[in-house]
Amino acid sequence: MNSKQKNPLPINTIDDDLSAWSVNDGGEKIITKRMSGRFRNLKWISMSIWLVFFLGPYLRWNGSQAILFDIPNRQFSFFSLSLFPQDIWLLALVLLFFAILLAAVTNFAGRVFCGYFCFQTVWSDIYTVIETSLEGNTQQKRTDFHTSSMSVNKLFRLIIKHSLWIAIALLTGLSFAAWFTDVYQLWQDYLMLKASLVAWVVLSVFAVFTYIFAGFMREQVCFWLCPYARLQGVMYDKNTVLPTYDKERGEPRSKLKNGNSDLNLGSCIDCNICVSVCSTGIDIRQGQQEGCITCGLCIDACDNVMDKIGQPTGLVRYASYNEINNKISPKPFYKKTKFVIYSFLILLIIAAINYGIRHLPITDFHVVHERQPPYVRLSDGSIQNKYVLKLLNKTDKAINVKFSASGLESMTTYGLSNVMPIAPRKTILFTAFIRIDDIQENADISPIYFKSKIQGVLGSESTYQSVFFTP
Repeated sequence: MNSKQKNPLPINTIDDDLSAWSVNDGGEKIITKRMSGRFRNLKWISMSIWLVFFLGPYLRWNGSQAILFDIPNRQFSFFSLSLFPQDIWLLALVLLFFAILLAAVTNFAGRVFCGYFCFQTVWSDIYTVIETSLEGNTQQKRTDFHTSSMSVNKLFRLIIKHSLWIAIALLTGLSFAAWFTDVYQLWQDYLMLKASLVAWVVLSVFAVFTYIFAGFMREQVCFWLCPYARLQGVMYDKNTVLPTYDKERGEPRSKLKNGNSDLNLGSCIDCNICVSVCSTGIDIRQGQQEGCITCGLCIDACDNVMDKIGQPTGLVRYASYNEINNKISPKPFYKKTKFVIYSFLILLIIAAINYGIRHLPITDFHVVHERQPPYVRLSDGSIQNKYVLKLLNKTDKAINVKFSASGLESMTTYGLSNVMPIAPRKTILFTAFIRIDDIQENADISPIYFKSKIQGVLGSESTYQSVFFTP
């Protein structure tokens, strides 16, 4: 650090912050206070993206489910696009895109995925809304509720709460299963108790874990179970924008009193509302901590208090380490080297995905040579090789395919003469023979080329190179 640079805080500030850190080990259940604000509104908008998880399976396309992971038939349908195991590289590119995007966002803005999009955060928030609506919006109200004697009203509230929790958990399990089979048939199978064992297992596992994780464990899942929560810390740097407490402005703290006009006091009135709204129960005034999921709710809480006491907002705000401690103005994000690198990689992957989709073959053609035996000498002295041809129709329409072979002089083909129909998204498998009368000179293995052509479709010819064995 530059020795000439002003350091408004004591040297032991960082050590004091570290000593004040605390991680709730589950001994106390955190009930977050609900407050409105711009980041709360942004959180509701981002959480609404999960409606796709619940509603997506009900979309129809050409009379069938628009998006379907059909594992038994080994295909993934996305509207008119069908992907098969042969196209796994395209799915790998999609996963790589999201991985790099996640790393880039974390480096620039911290754990915004955890704060705004993570299913654990979203489900816990919904469960908390239900709980606070029925039991109270503060820790004290909830304590009073649970320490009070059992009554009809209290029992009714508990039944409603857990009934709603279980309903959401069951709907979560059913919605997950619906991505892998027809959703309408799935509903019918569940209601008629005719669902397969796998369907019941999926429903049970997701329902149980949703109920436990979102209803009871909540932030403990982030602290102790989530591997990504551990990885994100190493992605930060001094320019990462995170929820930050301006200690220079806020300290020393003091309780708000009538007539309190001491100019030596900081802006923080020690109301602890920033702690009350935190879903993981941390105190942002003690610096960045493991539990911070970068949701910004503490900013809403502090700005709300500052407005009420006539102070400028921004005591808690999104800021980088360099901005708060080194007084370095942040660069525009598009001027950062990492932004350029991440953007290049993301655009490269998008281009590769686009190219892959646009040039995805509508068939997959393979030829397997019979190895046992590699050739057969017939009674008339000719040599015959056996082949198994396999062609997959990736489209949602029936096609007619003509097969042929070339590469050897005076060869005769058997089993390739007819045009063969192939149903939508189905595979045809058949045997063909190639026979030659004379052995080719100076070669015991000769190349041979099989071709498939879809009737009536220009540019649909596929070629597969195989071999022909001779003595």
